[in-house]
Amino acid sequence: MKPPKLIHHGAHEGVTGSCHQLWMDDTYSLLIDCGQFQGVDEGLGGEDPLGLDFSIEGIKALVVTHVHIDHVGRIPNLLAAGFEGPILCSQPSARLLPIVLEDAFRLSISRDQEQLERYLKVVEQRIIALPYDHWFTLHQTDAVECKLRLQPAGHVLGSAYVELEFGGADATSPRVVFSGDLGAPHSPILPDLTPPERADLLILESTYGDRRHEDRAHRRERLQAAIERALADEGTVLIPSFSIGRTQELLYELEEILHEKIEAAGADAKPGKPAKEGAVDIDWPQIPIILDSPLAGRFTKTYKELQGFWDEDAQHRLDEGRKPLSFKQLITVDSHDEHMRIVDHLTETARPAIVIAGNGMCSGGRILNYLKAMLGDPRHNVVFVGYQGQGTPGRDIQTHGPEGGFVMLDGCRIDIRAGIDSVGGYSAHADQADLVGFVTRMKEWPKAIRLIHGEDQAKQRLAEVLEARYREAGKEGDVSIP
Repeated sequence: MKPPKLIHHGAHEGVTGSCHQLWMDDTYSLLIDCGQFQGVDEGLGGEDPLGLDFSIEGIKALVVTHVHIDHVGRIPNLLAAGFEGPILCSQPSARLLPIVLEDAFRLSISRDQEQLERYLKVVEQRIIALPYDHWFTLHQTDAVECKLRLQPAGHVLGSAYVELEFGGADATSPRVVFSGDLGAPHSPILPDLTPPERADLLILESTYGDRRHEDRAHRRERLQAAIERALADEGTVLIPSFSIGRTQELLYELEEILHEKIEAAGADAKPGKPAKEGAVDIDWPQIPIILDSPLAGRFTKTYKELQGFWDEDAQHRLDEGRKPLSFKQLITVDSHDEHMRIVDHLTETARPAIVIAGNGMCSGGRILNYLKAMLGDPRHNVVFVGYQGQGTPGRDIQTHGPEGGFVMLDGCRIDIRAGIDSVGGYSAHADQADLVGFVTRMKEWPKAIRLIHGEDQAKQRLAEVLEARYREAGKEGDVSIP
């Protein structure tokens, strides 16, 4: 069988806008993701980062690897263009995708409730939830058969890499694998990914193809240390965070810190037990953890309902009667009025509290009201736990805050007097070693690898490392950059 035709409609020149069209025969094709162009990539999608620059004729199905907006943000436009096929995704993604698309619809298309409800009804009718590790026949004729299987990718809950097999079920049937976004090990809640047995063609992401992450195994300890440094100033700790994935990981690790601290406090309260020298006196049982993001609250609620997809450690905590995403000290804020009351209260009193609010790069969302109110007060602190993109307010605060600089928020200059700290190891993406391991842990290494979803230097460096590994192993494989 000749290699299938493949065209990239996004994430091949940059990092966002993931959308890839694979032909199953001369007439019919499928899309893998249909994402929005974001940030510096917006110009790659033409004048409209949500627009489609390709014909939908013959597209039989859309396969969604996971629900991040740079992989699903153009779905409303795909439906508006007349696409009538199914939307295939994992079972957790089937629960999360309508929430993401509802938010995207409100922000980019219309806030009209009646129009929104019609749109969501169409979305939910189109979604087909596929169990992991299950072959699904997409297309079958006398000449060709195309089957699909989703496997956990460890990136966010529901994320999957896609295996496509052409022909029969025997081991010689050509197989194409789309990695989607691959996750890093030691991610709370998510099981670590297992690579496929083989691939004739691998379409591999390369977001961090030129670097290694900070140690992830001890990141929770670093988070705790940063929070304790901040709380020592007797003010509020602000943690900017994205609604899905990062927020749930933070809550999971904060619950672990609280669980250990409260247990330790009980042990330290025993008669005759001396206090640790130099320890910061923080009353952990009385510190509120405030999740101030309606969208993050909805995702967290759905995460809890999907406990069957959590990893062994998370399942063990549930068996112990713990509530990793809904613990006693967690306060979820929904209404805007309540949000503003909390901002005003914490600004005036500077009482110790931990606030998680979106968005993660401080370019919008409720975190802006906290920053405008608190950045000028040295009692408060901002702790960054995610990458801050170039040109974002988060990057400006992270860069200029420690030297007493300023940031522009909503057109206003805010002098930074609050403490600024950063905790690494929270990327949800595989790093260079993980990406190479995804290839080399296969029983049969790919005959061809095409690198996408990365900046030029990341793709180039990953290609060099993969080519070197192939040479060292005495294997043949073509690594290309489209």
